[in-house]
Amino acid sequence: MTIATPKFGMGASVLRLEDRAFITGAGRYTDDIHPDGVLHCYILRSPVANGAFRITSTEAARSAPGVHLVLTGEDVAHLRSLRSGGMPKQADGTRAPTRDIPILCRDRVHYVGDAVALVVADSRELAQDAAELIEIDFDSDDAAAATATALDDDTPLVWPELKTNEAFTYHLGDKTKAKAAFAKAAKVTRIAFTNNRLICNYMEPRAAIGEWNADENRFVLTTGTQGVHGVQKVLAGVFGIDAKQLRVITPDVGGGFGPKSFVYREYALVMEAARKLGKPVKWTGDRTEHFLTDAQGRDNVVEAAMAMDKDGRFLALDVNLIANMGAYIHQYGPYIPVIGVSMSTGVYDIPAIDVNITGVYTNTCPVDAYRGAGRPEAALLLEKLVDACAREMKMAPDEIRRRNFIRPEQFPYRTATGRLYDVGEFDGHLEAALKNSGWHDFEKRLKASQKHGKIRGIGLATYVEACAFAGSEPAHVQLNGDGTITLFIGTQTNGQGHATAYAQFVAEKLNIDIDRIKLRQGDTDELKDGGGTGGSRSIPLGGVSAARAGEDLAVKLKAIAADELEASPADIELADGSARIVGTDRSMDFAAIAKAAKSPDDLKGVGEFVQNEATYPNGTHVCEVEIDPETGETHVTAYTIVDDFGVTVNPILLAGQVHGGVAQGLGQALTEGAIYSEDGQLLTASFMDYGMPRADSLPSLAFETRNVPSTTNALGMKGAGEAGTIGATPAVLNAVTDALYRAYGIDHIEMPATPRRVWEAIQAAQE
Repeated sequence: MTIATPKFGMGASVLRLEDRAFITGAGRYTDDIHPDGVLHCYILRSPVANGAFRITSTEAARSAPGVHLVLTGEDVAHLRSLRSGGMPKQADGTRAPTRDIPILCRDRVHYVGDAVALVVADSRELAQDAAELIEIDFDSDDAAAATATALDDDTPLVWPELKTNEAFTYHLGDKTKAKAAFAKAAKVTRIAFTNNRLICNYMEPRAAIGEWNADENRFVLTTGTQGVHGVQKVLAGVFGIDAKQLRVITPDVGGGFGPKSFVYREYALVMEAARKLGKPVKWTGDRTEHFLTDAQGRDNVVEAAMAMDKDGRFLALDVNLIANMGAYIHQYGPYIPVIGVSMSTGVYDIPAIDVNITGVYTNTCPVDAYRGAGRPEAALLLEKLVDACAREMKMAPDEIRRRNFIRPEQFPYRTATGRLYDVGEFDGHLEAALKNSGWHDFEKRLKASQKHGKIRGIGLATYVEACAFAGSEPAHVQLNGDGTITLFIGTQTNGQGHATAYAQFVAEKLNIDIDRIKLRQGDTDELKDGGGTGGSRSIPLGGVSAARAGEDLAVKLKAIAADELEASPADIELADGSARIVGTDRSMDFAAIAKAAKSPDDLKGVGEFVQNEATYPNGTHVCEVEIDPETGETHVTAYTIVDDFGVTVNPILLAGQVHGGVAQGLGQALTEGAIYSEDGQLLTASFMDYGMPRADSLPSLAFETRNVPSTTNALGMKGAGEAGTIGATPAVLNAVTDALYRAYGIDHIEMPATPRRVWEAIQAAQE
């Protein structure tokens, strides 16, 4: 029997179906949508980081041209605050109290950008003009703005009633076992550094449109998200309504990176304004608002130590981490460092750990998940420490890693943090990356740089991350009357190419051209539930479910065709959008099958894959840099990646994800960093001050995979959306440090390693 081969199945390099619309300007983002009669709003925000305030008059604003509504904290007091997902359990079994985000502040503000009033008018410009007429008195207090000093005795308190800026504590590991290992160690290496704060800067700033249908007693919210169902659930809680009374719609989304997972005040405000006015109300944030108010990332102060035996084998790891939460506890904020430290041991066989987290409040924008969400922080900490260990032991960076890798025969491997790795061949991708990067020929390139008055360094990072966490993402597919297929799934593309990747899974099962498969996401009315996109879960979980839904539909279509063609289902094959009897020319196309179906359920395939453990992508990044000591400018001359993603769905999409992640990781290492002044003013609130990586920041990336299929995932996939960021930051920083150490004996530099910071380090070393 001949079986037709699908054209664009799993593993094929299919060009993105989405791109034509995006590059021709036919994308449809929230700000492109203009409901009839829509009004526009502007939010008045605090110019001070900490203090009491009093609105003395809104009359001038209410009577300004084009104004329809002014809301203050008193006007929205009936709305519940934005609550976090909760606090982690502390060592004593308790959970610290949260500090939730009010929809509008009523008497105090806690960071620059805190929302104090809303104005709705015929245009945003009129609303902004009117907001400037609100009479408001601020009584500014001193602010707590720095992570490192948040717990100092003389630091102002963000929440005085707590009598401390400590938000929570968390411990992981075995103190007794770790202490014993340190006591017998031949060598202990220690480091201390700051994991700098980042602002994600997606291409599309946030926007939201609220609508109220009085006849149905129901809201509609249109906004860019990473999953509509999570937004629906949180906002239903804010309004005290059933989730069915709120429809959330997400059109095209121009980047997410974590911060678009969350619910922000503006969403509740446009909904409430729409309910009061009976008209659609729209808010579109500008880039400054993004800098000031969208959840920011990283911002940890770290001290870490590694205990080693005389041969450089790791015995125990000790970590003390201060994690900045900002002014409030954001949606998942406390769990980001907790997830991160669960990956503290990385790819290494470290028997004992003692890890302590202290979350702190500061008068700054709240901190939450940003691409990688804790895992980049863990990889940076560990890989920076491992390089320091290599220097102290006078070992090569690759050799100390090889000596401490978890060996293939040790899998499945339970880490000291409780993570269960199913498979891994870490030495394999390390060796491949070293070969591809010309690691062993580096001295030749170093000498060439020295002839031109430059210094040169090479660094690597071997990482493992946890993603596609335990859970599921149901999917269903529907055969339409015109013979096309629609896939419904509750994840949300933010530019990753879901319409292409998911279609590949379904096309393989139905043997249909990929462009005849349409993806539907982003509407709570079309799917009863969905987990959204985050943690690289969409393809490892959703892809398997999509494939199973395709299989289910294939069985049903063959049954309908067999009945119509008077054959056995076993003799029916699907090919090119038709069902035919194998070995004959008797067939019927999918449109005819749709017409012949006796029930709508006969044209629907469902699938759900439930995964019980996370998957663990891993890999090696090698970065080579050349630095001009006269200016401190760092030039990345080569970048090599060998990753293990288990199974590749689409090599083109995969490369795009890795390239983008590397750019973000490099940005943190070399150029990006949010800086607050002592009084809590954000000094890097524009692209003039915040150093985004540019096109010339990176060379062409040498990327390949050396995959070991996952045994946890049904199709062997591990996930890839965040891996580039996780490997890049430590690889780049280690390369810069290597260059400085070789030339000047400098073994530490803080991030971002800007030209000024590098130049100053060189000057200090020379003096």
